[in-house]
Amino acid sequence: MSQIVYDALVIGSGAAGSFAVKELTAQGLSVLLLEAGPAVGPRDFDPARKKAPASSINIWERARATVKGQPIQARAAFFTERFSHFFVNDRKNPYTTPKDAPFLWIRGRQGGGRLHSFGRVLLRWTDEDFKIRSRTGKGVDWPISYDELAPLYDEVETYLGLYGNKDNVPTLPDGVYTNPASLTPAEQVFKQAVEDRWPDRHVVSWRYIAPDAERVPRPLREAQASGRLTIQYDAIVRRITTDEETGRATGAEFIDRNTGKRSTAHAATVVLAASPIESVRLLLNSASAKHPGGLGNSSGALGRYFMDQLPCLAFGSFSKAKGWALDEAAPTDPFYNPSGGIFIPRFGEPDVGRGDFDYQGSIGRSPVPEETDARLAFFGFGRMLPYADNRITLDAQRKDAWNIPVPHIRCVMHEEERALLRLQEETLISLIKEVGGDLEFIGSPMGLKEMGMGAFPEANAFSRFMFRKWFRKTMCMGAAIHETGGARMGETPEDSVLNPFNQLWDAPNLIVTDASAFPGSGVAGTTLTVMALTLRACRNLVDQYRNFTPVGGFEP
Repeated sequence: MSQIVYDALVIGSGAAGSFAVKELTAQGLSVLLLEAGPAVGPRDFDPARKKAPASSINIWERARATVKGQPIQARAAFFTERFSHFFVNDRKNPYTTPKDAPFLWIRGRQGGGRLHSFGRVLLRWTDEDFKIRSRTGKGVDWPISYDELAPLYDEVETYLGLYGNKDNVPTLPDGVYTNPASLTPAEQVFKQAVEDRWPDRHVVSWRYIAPDAERVPRPLREAQASGRLTIQYDAIVRRITTDEETGRATGAEFIDRNTGKRSTAHAATVVLAASPIESVRLLLNSASAKHPGGLGNSSGALGRYFMDQLPCLAFGSFSKAKGWALDEAAPTDPFYNPSGGIFIPRFGEPDVGRGDFDYQGSIGRSPVPEETDARLAFFGFGRMLPYADNRITLDAQRKDAWNIPVPHIRCVMHEEERALLRLQEETLISLIKEVGGDLEFIGSPMGLKEMGMGAFPEANAFSRFMFRKWFRKTMCMGAAIHETGGARMGETPEDSVLNPFNQLWDAPNLIVTDASAFPGSGVAGTTLTVMALTLRACRNLVDQYRNFTPVGGFEP
């Protein structure tokens, strides 16, 4: 491998990495993909793993995963043993946090990354997310706008074949949908009740992709089919290498996950797409004489302005609808449960309860007897502002199983976030109650509130006790799994790590296209925006690689 110099090296094969290799190989480049975990195939999606949990709390599945080495991963709000092999072993992949500020880092290392375990919901962001400083005077504006990303959103949505509907909601732009999405009868009743009561609140169906029957993500398959992609699985990247004189990226050092053997890969360009915390960790660990504070850290901003969205979780029932229904909008999958649900976007401007948050959930999708009130579940996502003291650093005292320094993660709510999270919870409570719902609990990093019969009234006393005991460790920052920032893009190299095309200011032949590039957290899922940004950044990188220009370019 040391004898080959690839046109491009891509690190990570998830949402960002898979689209990067698709785009770069389509442009005719020779590409090496380094993936820290194993290849994924049909054997990893055994239908026999699809078993109903012993209880709604899922206590024993979480306990078994904890014993096997996944005490952090098992805390994910919707963890199931069926997906346990798509999450890392926490003993081999540790990290640290301040004692008084826990952070839940949910991650997967395998071909396709977290594409095998995320909810497959793909939502557009708007200028309410991209231009938050212009709108509120807080945070920072992105150096790009919705209008610049809209054509790329179109392209990604068309390529993936989204399920969704034209909803004409001002705060959630419509996309390009290949198939319609459905609401259950209970969700239709809920939607009508909410929209009749509040004209500036909208309830829409999820906008999502169905499970891929081929199991390997489509962009990754297409890149492989091009004949221009080489994949090195089980390749844990230790650091990005740079030229001693120019400071440009030259490739990466990596360790074989199984044997411990070290190797070096060489490439003219590098795409870092390892997920926010991991990408920042790699840049920090790639310090050199030319980059003494870490690769790309001349501004001092590397690792800073790290965020996650503000999470809250609520369960209960909806008395205006009974029973449950199976959503058959998408083909039935032998491994995954049916997709679908409801989404309540950021409220319209005239609504007095409007805030920078939204809610994703489901009503009437959990099996219950026909005459029983429909079950409901909601997860709220709120905006977090970027703060310099929320940051990722290296913990020199702790190493992972491959002797690489682990990340130290600090992600703490300020008063702005605490106030917003209180409003986020209070709004959800009042909304559900007003339209005929009953909550059993709602919880967030600010604590657990039980109502009526309390959380999971059908569960046994021990399971309920353990739920309450573990809740604070489960519903802390990181629980939204929408982490952003740490290598943010900006207009100038003095206050950002990347330029508006995701290029490292200090080494412009390296781009970072996962959500570490985000200057703000937004309130919806990050995946669609990551995919769109990756296409945009890769095309710019290829143009500069082929047509060197003295300003902003690099020598190929």
